[in-house]
Amino acid sequence: MCGTAAAEGAPQEAIELYVDTTTRQLFAEPGPGRQRLGKFAQVTDSPAPVAVAAPAANTATVSASASVQAVAATPPTTPAAKAWYDKIGIRGYLQMRYNQEVGGDAKDLKSPGDRYIGREQGFGIRRARVVISGDVTDKMSIYIQPDFASTPTGSSTGNFAQLRDAYADLWLDKDKTYRIRAGQSKIPYGWEDLQSSQNRLALDRADALNSAVRDERDLGVFFYWTPKEIKERYAYLVKSGLKGSGDYGVFGVGVYNGQGANRPDRNDQLHSVIHFSYPFKFANGQYLEVGADAYSGRYKVTTGSATIDGRTFTPVVDAPVAGSTDRRVAAHVVYYPQPFGFQAEWTVGQGPELDVARRVIRTQSLRGGYAQVMYKFDGGYGSLMPYAKWQTYRGAAKFDTNAPKMQVDEIEAGVEWQPSNAVELAVAWANMRRTDVSTAPYRRIDGQLLRVQLQVNY
Repeated sequence: MCGTAAAEGAPQEAIELYVDTTTRQLFAEPGPGRQRLGKFAQVTDSPAPVAVAAPAANTATVSASASVQAVAATPPTTPAAKAWYDKIGIRGYLQMRYNQEVGGDAKDLKSPGDRYIGREQGFGIRRARVVISGDVTDKMSIYIQPDFASTPTGSSTGNFAQLRDAYADLWLDKDKTYRIRAGQSKIPYGWEDLQSSQNRLALDRADALNSAVRDERDLGVFFYWTPKEIKERYAYLVKSGLKGSGDYGVFGVGVYNGQGANRPDRNDQLHSVIHFSYPFKFANGQYLEVGADAYSGRYKVTTGSATIDGRTFTPVVDAPVAGSTDRRVAAHVVYYPQPFGFQAEWTVGQGPELDVARRVIRTQSLRGGYAQVMYKFDGGYGSLMPYAKWQTYRGAAKFDTNAPKMQVDEIEAGVEWQPSNAVELAVAWANMRRTDVSTAPYRRIDGQLLRVQLQVNY
């Protein structure tokens, strides 16, 4: 290439270059059919600059294959780093439901998983979530999720805004293998409880596991460990549509209040929890996840008057100051639908429960779980996933007044159709046998329901 002669040690001067739009030859001066490229300066690989002869006036041409390199006189600018608020994303989902009684005493049914089951119900918004999340720095991420479809206890109107998640992840290493999570978040107990309702196939969580932690969340501090390879597996199991639960660590441990989401501690004694879950990946691409969890603490039950056999009373709590013993262990196995899938969980433990005969709330044993099968069809119509789920539970509803005993036996069969990532439609039939824990004497009710849910993701 052409360049101006320079004395040894002197800085190189920039030269303007032009290209002929027809021949693609380079020129040092403008002319007809020539397009300006910009200013360039001579550079070489040798330590000292090399002098180059000046071009002839008006007629100098240079070959595009010349051995001397040229670079732009003005160096490219480095893109400015994004501000933390430019790294924050917003997403969410909305669920609308309808339940229709089709047999038995379905009008008298009540379920903690769906307040739109029962008498005089129509369409209802089950969830209206907005998630605000992102990396504030390389060492800290935030996650905030309100729900705009909550109904406070005792309210006759719904669709109030209520906080679900508000926490920060503090990363302890560059690869984000170790982290501390502080704030209100899901308690790592039970696989289905950790799975987002946005991803869950069955319409409601199983009572045996869900009765452990109100709204699946509480306020506390947790430590999680997830190796980089396993972190990628967790992410794939969610994004691929295989209904993963997300990354709550291969190993997790923490402490939390124990009274449930959006409720303060009442006994100055924290619950503790330990969590283990590992997703295996086989040579054929099949995923299998197994794990176990355990928690322990003391829970203070809310008491109130009850009428049983014509007698009104307020039960006595066996541990009124410290709270009743509350501890459980659980195990899970998930064979992801590729295309056939299976998942199951089981829990046993002890917790506060109303002893009707003694009129006392005391620690009693509990047990229960569920099993579910599913099959995933993918095609031009989108994704279609039929499923069948059985669940059972014998234990208390500790979050309800007086901790009444629940007896649940339920079968649900349905299908979810997802024509696109933005829309999901689920239709299910459910045969429910469960205790009405809202009013004494807590009778069991049998009924059948046709259930429909429309979900939109944004």
